[in-house]
Amino acid sequence: MEEPIDPSENLAAAGWRRVRSAGAFMSGAGPLWAMREGEGWRYGIWSTEAHLNPAGFVHGGLLATLADHAISTVAWEAAQRVPCVTVQLDTQFLAPVTTGVLIEARAQLVRRTSSLLFMRGLLQVAGQEVLVAQALMKVHAPSGPARIPAIF
Repeated sequence: MEEPIDPSENLAAAGWRRVRSAGAFMSGAGPLWAMREGEGWRYGIWSTEAHLNPAGFVHGGLLATLADHAISTVAWEAAQRVPCVTVQLDTQFLAPVTTGVLIEARAQLVRRTSSLLFMRGLLQVAGQEVLVAQALMKVHAPSGPARIPAIF
């Protein structure tokens, strides 16, 4: 069996940095990488056998998770770092993803109302689009103790 590739040195040399505080769920899905891109960020996960579905391709749940993370982080920045939650996430899977590749995610704000952010997301592998997404994010003003928020 082949030794698994450790992309850490190559990614770091290319300007990527490993995100250590992405939360337990995202850390378990990753590791997650980030790179500054203009005013925003680009996020990535290096695909491994741990990410595969029974068909031998990267699981769609991982791709959706990465898209949601990128979209949520950009929404948080657009909302002046006020927490946002995903109300709706629509994904279109465009191509299968294999192991040993960097899956890159970008997101952008399309429109904003007083409490909602309309977002777009894109995942690419080596410049090829593998997933596009649209999301509706709810901005939550800081409040007292945690509670289950109303969506609208």
